[in-house]
Amino acid sequence: MTDAAPATPKKTLKIDFVSDVVCPWCVVGLGGLETALDRLKAEGIAADIAFQPFELNPQMAPEGENIVEHIGRKYGASPEQSAANRAMIRERAGDVGFDMRMTDDSRIWNTFDAHRLLHWAHETAPEKQKALKQALFAAHFTDNRNLTDARVLTEAAQAAGLDRAEAGEVLASGRYAQAVRQAEETWRARGISSVPAVVVEGKYLISGGQPPEAFEQALRQIASEG
Repeated sequence: MTDAAPATPKKTLKIDFVSDVVCPWCVVGLGGLETALDRLKAEGIAADIAFQPFELNPQMAPEGENIVEHIGRKYGASPEQSAANRAMIRERAGDVGFDMRMTDDSRIWNTFDAHRLLHWAHETAPEKQKALKQALFAAHFTDNRNLTDARVLTEAAQAAGLDRAEAGEVLASGRYAQAVRQAEETWRARGISSVPAVVVEGKYLISGGQPPEAFEQALRQIASEG
């Protein structure tokens, strides 16, 4: 007697996950989405996820900015409010299995090159794009590394199973810069002004770092409508 073959999904949803790699709520949202999809497997619901670019701070200088100073300048939060917010997000991230270790000394970085690498991954090895996204999240939020450093970025590519030398060539050449800018403009033109924005089947929007239950309910409803 042989093992039965895995069941073919009855419905595969197309999902565009619009986000930035320095967005903590994007970590929470991706974790919630993945947990929901894991729960929905038994119902024959699966998803094809593509990660789309969004820069929270497109004018950020290469040297970055201290997180407490950045949050205070951008949102008017006090250092105490910033610390409390980080603690809350750290707990939410932990709920979906992510180890977030941001401190008062952490920095926010320019992420354009990270998005170029993500675009490259989608073009050349789409099945590894999610692993690269997760490696970049870990580099920033867990390891507090500099996302403008080519070595950090190519190490993330290698960790995702991508060719590190080719990743270095992409970064050095400026490849995919225009494609990333065009994608960013496209999503802004479609009304995306905050992230994470989870766009399902090109028309349904699930906003923010939702818990798994919210994603599960929304995706089940969308699949039934399809």
